[in-house]
Amino acid sequence: MKDGPVGPARRRSSAAVPLAAAFALLIVYASLYPFSGWRWPPGRSLESLLALPWAQYHIAFDIWANFIGYVPLGALLYGAAVRSGGHWGWALPLAALLPGAMSYALELTQNFLPERVPSREDWLLNGGGGIVGALAGAALQALGALRVWQALRDRWFLPASAGALTLLLLWPLGLLFPAPVPLGLGQCWDELRELARLAFEDTPWAAAAESWLQPSVARPASLSRPTEMLAIALGLLAPCLVAFAAMRSRARRAVLTLAMLAVALAVSTLSTALNFGPQHALAWLTPATLPGLALGLAAALACCLMPPRLAAAVGLMVITALVALVAQAPDDAYYAQSLQAWSQGRFIRFNGLARWLGWLWPYAAAAWLLGRVGARGQRQSG
Repeated sequence: MKDGPVGPARRRSSAAVPLAAAFALLIVYASLYPFSGWRWPPGRSLESLLALPWAQYHIAFDIWANFIGYVPLGALLYGAAVRSGGHWGWALPLAALLPGAMSYALELTQNFLPERVPSREDWLLNGGGGIVGALAGAALQALGALRVWQALRDRWFLPASAGALTLLLLWPLGLLFPAPVPLGLGQCWDELRELARLAFEDTPWAAAAESWLQPSVARPASLSRPTEMLAIALGLLAPCLVAFAAMRSRARRAVLTLAMLAVALAVSTLSTALNFGPQHALAWLTPATLPGLALGLAAALACCLMPPRLAAAVGLMVITALVALVAQAPDDAYYAQSLQAWSQGRFIRFNGLARWLGWLWPYAAAAWLLGRVGARGQRQSG
């Protein structure tokens, strides 16, 4: 069957589906942040809200961001539709129109947030970006790009690999948010405790909740060097095992392991440079970092020999140990300063995406690995 827009494609498990959902959530977060101060706009009727106003100010960066930000969404929606078996004839208008409809709903919702200013220009730019993205996706399909990607994926990964591919693509974004330990994702318990306290505030159970939510063991002043090395090694090993649970060739696993190490080095350096300036880009390399990365690399290369299901089981244990170690890490001065820079500086819009990815990635990966361990009747060739 041809891979151009001439007929329906065979239904496949596609990473474009979860990626489109994740990108849509990113847009929702960026459009409605900080989600506080909700109120009905004074002196406005429902009819007046439906007619979006023209913008009073025009900033070049905002214009380009509003347009470019929706291009990937349109392309991902088109790819998700056709890769799931949809005909290009309805996938193209759906992918072209859905981003504009979502943008209109978000612009209307911004009326109820005092810190956000809706405008007709933003809606038109968002919708235009979605249309361009959908057309780009259709053009790539017509040129055979999707067929090339499918052939590459078939050579490298098992059929049920959409979840693993999504996790691997999102992992670098999670690393952009400052972590208490390099590659140490998953430290979200303080935030969950704070949310629980707020939920019980001004209730008869507030005192009991306050006592129950106190950490049972105080965090150490600092992690020992061996513990930090182990956490860093597990932080590199975890995404490698996610990949191994969905990969065919052991030789290609070794290549991907080296690629994951390169990504970890590049993204961690980029994150530090964004926080403290290019002159401090390598400040994240503590005395435990390089030995920890070397330990993780050696462990990942050894795990290349495992069959996929065993790699998934070991990956579950690795992620559990990683989360347990990261939960003990103290909030050192570097981590606190990084958080302040992200929360109050130029990262405020991107803050939510990277923070939530960094918090939730290990748990999403563990859920996917658990599904792989329990899967039956799937080809698990190594």
